[in-house]
Amino acid sequence: MRKIKSMVLCLMVLLLEACSTGRNKNIIHIGMVDGWAEGVAMTEVAKVIMEEKGYHVVIQRATPDMILASMNNGDTDLYMDVWLPLTHGSKVAKFPNIEELGTSYSHARNGLVVPDYVTIDRIEELRKHEREFDKRIIGIEKGAGITRAVDQVIKEYELDYKHVNSSTVAMITELQNAIKAKRWIVVAGWQPHWMFAKMKLKFLEDPKKTLGDAEQIKIFARGDFHMEQPELAQFFSKVYFDESTMADLLSQMQGSQNKADTAKEWIKKHNDLVKGWLQ
Repeated sequence: MRKIKSMVLCLMVLLLEACSTGRNKNIIHIGMVDGWAEGVAMTEVAKVIMEEKGYHVVIQRATPDMILASMNNGDTDLYMDVWLPLTHGSKVAKFPNIEELGTSYSHARNGLVVPDYVTIDRIEELRKHEREFDKRIIGIEKGAGITRAVDQVIKEYELDYKHVNSSTVAMITELQNAIKAKRWIVVAGWQPHWMFAKMKLKFLEDPKKTLGDAEQIKIFARGDFHMEQPELAQFFSKVYFDESTMADLLSQMQGSQNKADTAKEWIKKHNDLVKGWLQ
């Protein structure tokens, strides 16, 4: 009996020590969606900055839904690629235990995108050119916010088109191949993205605003992050890319074989900007 009591007492002590210690504040778990250029680029820059400050950063690769759920449960600390109000608005609303830290980019946009040689300018004109586009809109992953929005566009504009879902990489590959062949193609696209710097593209006008107006990219964290990590919360509240700095970052990151080294070089180039984030 004494041995049992002693074992119970030891277990209680261990549990109390674990509770008092809490999570390791030097380890930061940050969510990231592979293939989403702006999110990958911003995350890599933030990772380098945090590691230079002595933090150990773990990147958790998953879908936006999984990342938001993980933050809500307290398992993921941060996610830098939340598009509001339209793209991720309904997703964010499901999770009460997450908090907004700041806005990292203010000029984001979703839409249907075509090469500049395509001679239409508005979404409703797709109805007159079904043969040229093979009745297909090339999309990305099924779980993405823009995927749901494009499905709604097809309904709102009464398009007899199939929304082909695969991956961001597959969409860009098909777009590049179509441009080489001067073939008509329409894809689900967004800015910021390096493809606008590498290819001559244009958004189709969306008079019904089904895809929304300008979006902002927000940085979110688990609900108690600002209390446990006040210095990092302040840092992320200041992280902001204007159109020029974002375009430069995406251009540098595109095709990089070592994104950590590319992030370091970008930070050196934009040292004054980064210093402002850290003040």
